[in-house]
Amino acid sequence: MDIETIKQWFTLENVLSMLEQYRSFGVFPGIAATLLESFFPVLPMFVFVMANAAAFGLWKGFLISWIGACLGSILVFWLTRKIGQKRFFHFVSRHRKVRQFMHWIERHGFGPVFLIYCFPFTPSAVVNVVAGLSRISQQQFILAVLLGKMVMIFTISFIGYDIAALVKQPLRTVAIAVVIALLWYAGKRVEAKFSITEKRYDEGDG
Repeated sequence: MDIETIKQWFTLENVLSMLEQYRSFGVFPGIAATLLESFFPVLPMFVFVMANAAAFGLWKGFLISWIGACLGSILVFWLTRKIGQKRFFHFVSRHRKVRQFMHWIERHGFGPVFLIYCFPFTPSAVVNVVAGLSRISQQQFILAVLLGKMVMIFTISFIGYDIAALVKQPLRTVAIAVVIALLWYAGKRVEAKFSITEKRYDEGDG
């Protein structure tokens, strides 16, 4: 099964059906879905969070998604830090782009990690690994994950908890589209800021 097939299967309808099928397990399937996304970034976090909100309600769905996403990120960070000196991660840490990202996180600490986790369209799975390879403190990382993912997941949960309203209330749909566009733009600004920092770092090296 290739990546595109996986992406096509994980629609909101299919995920809701899966949550209904395993409802006897309570909140654990919802937590597991967002946790696994931290290990397999091809999985659609956006869809999982919307499905949890639609299946369990806004606040309970938000809490389920937030717990799973935070646990997943912290586990990836911890595992990366534990095996970071092994050959594979040693090779990755020597890669120029990865090394620059590591230095950027180390210089700025909590701030950039928090901002990256606020936006649903930035590669948080990559940040988990790079942060684990960097010298950012565990406390800073965990605080950034808890607060940043709280912002991101609540925003998506608010969109997903009442899917029917998106059709019945066109103004709300427009408002949500604007919010998504703003989040996308803000994420791009963060990426651009990183690119500028990268360039200055390169010039400093030169």
